[in-house]
Amino acid sequence: MPDVVIPVLNEGAALPGLLMAMPAGYRPIVVDNGSTDDSGRIACELGARVVTEPVRGFGAACWAGLLAADAADGVVCFMDGDGSLDPCDLTLVAEPVLAGDADLVLGARRPIGRGAWPVHARLGNAAIAAELRRRTGHGLRDLGPMRAAPAERLCRLGIQDRRFGWPLEMVLLAANAGWRLAEVSVAYAPRTGRSKVTGTVRGTLRTVRDMSRVLR
Repeated sequence: MPDVVIPVLNEGAALPGLLMAMPAGYRPIVVDNGSTDDSGRIACELGARVVTEPVRGFGAACWAGLLAADAADGVVCFMDGDGSLDPCDLTLVAEPVLAGDADLVLGARRPIGRGAWPVHARLGNAAIAAELRRRTGHGLRDLGPMRAAPAERLCRLGIQDRRFGWPLEMVLLAANAGWRLAEVSVAYAPRTGRSKVTGTVRGTLRTVRDMSRVLR
């Protein structure tokens, strides 16, 4: 079954619920990207494989997790570690890849609960998704953080960004390489604790800036 890369930065409060809800056979790889709240220790005690990535950056953490993945079926999943995504939805995202029906599957977020997706973050995502549709011809609605792909092919794709442009560059390169892209709906709940990205206007602007650099 797939490995699941979970980049974290001070997500100790969310990790117990997330890891205990992991579907059977899905192996979590928690990438600690400089936490000061014992996220790594908590993940280790809950049975997750823990990788430490000292270079700060969402893409840097995802890349470290990807290099550590060694699932027998060759499929790797990614998801945020803040409690906003339901690990049970990993099966929906991974299944088309496992079945050979798609090469990259994104989980399009479906907000549940008040405050799950702040307006400024949703608007920023909508703008990026529109540009993505224009450039790739794929009708993607969301640059979802939950996704699945073949690990070895993903390593060879040539993703260079190590910040918040990582998710966008992955999709652009996959589309340019002729990968079969697909999208499934996944639940998106309010995160545990305060967001360092979408929960703040500053964080959203930083993310849009990184993604705009990738688009250029």
